Formats: sequence, C-alpha cells, structure tokens
Amino acid sequence: MNKYPVFQLNFQAGVKDILGGEYNYQTLTAKVSKTFYIAPMGISDWSLEGGRVFGTVPYPLLEIHRANQTYAYQLQAYNLMNFLEFASDKFIALNVQHNFGGFFFNKIPLLKRLKWREVASFKGLYGGLDTKNRPNKTNGLLHFPVDELGQTVTNTLENQPYLETSVGIANIFKLFRVDYVRRLTYTDLPGVSKWGIRARFKLDF
Repeated sequence: MNKYPVFQLNFQAGVKDILGGEYNYQTLTAKVSKTFYIAPMGISDWSLEGGRVFGTVPYPLLEIHRANQTYAYQLQAYNLMNFLEFASDKFIALNVQHNFGGFFFNKIPLLKRLKWREVASFKGLYGGLDTKNRPNKTNGLLHFPVDELGQTVTNTLENQPYLETSVGIANIFKLFRVDYVRRLTYTDLPGVSKWGIRARFKLDF
C-alpha cells in the first residue's frame, strides 16, 4: 500500500511489413492510482486509466475491455461484463475499491468478534470507436464476432458509460471476500446479467 500516487505509462506499436506486421498502429495507455486513508471510515484505492489506439486496426488490436464471466471477483475487471462485449479505440476508466475496516460491523458485538470487513466498489468506463475502425464491406477489417443467432456480440460505448457497483464482506475466516455486484447500464443487451454474486480468496487481516 502506497500513500503516494503511482503513475504508469505504456506504449505499443505495430509496423506493417516488419516482423510479419500487417498494420501500422500505436497504442498509448496511462494510469494513475492512489490510496486514500479516510479515518475513521477505512481505506479507498482509486485508479484512473485512459488510452488511445492510433491507426486503423481490426478489433483484436482495439482495447477489448477487461471482462469477467467467472464467479471469482476480480479487482481490475468488470465482473458483470461478458468477454468481447465492448471495444474502443479511446477510453477512460475509473475504479474505486473501499474497505470500511469494520466501521459498521464493529458496532455489532458478534460481527466485531468475527472481524468481518465491509467493502464496496464502483467501476465506470466510457469510450468510443472511430468510424475508420468500424468493420464494413469496404474497409476489409475483421468483423466483430457474432453469437449463434448471428447477432454481433461486441458493442461500443458512445451512448453512455458502462457502470457497475458492488457491496460485500471481506475477511471471512480471514480468507474470503463475497460481493453482491450490480450492473447499472447496458442492462438491455442480450445475454447479460444485471446482478451476480462473486467471491475472492485472499489472506486479508
């Protein structure tokens, strides 16, 4: 845990006809994360990330946003997003994880003895896709994947941000965290879940 902001910068590039490259493109992502100590209400871990893909590329080279379709709660993924559900060539994302450190449970004698910890999270993602990176009949880009009914399963984020939140209990037997996760937007897309229960195994004292 670091009380100072942590900055990360990542750059990738592809060059056509070099080492088998088929496209000229550059990908730039930047991330800043910070831990906030909010006495007496616990600790918050915040991260803000943004990225941009420069060039015309097929969808596997776009930013395919981190999804999770397992029952394991993942801190850095969107736990109610399906794999390949959203793709962008520009995006910004906010991730907040808060541990209340027993602020509420310690007021209840039995729960205080169990040393459970209240946790909550919020994740937001907003992005877009340039016209040049949208597959069509003329640009020759690889088309987005489809389901068994022929419906496109990959979407873009121009209409509104993707939002999800969760509340849960950590430090169960000093090993487990269990969260109720709620998806707040894009709930009308086919094959998505509006809510779910996710668990995480972690030594958490």
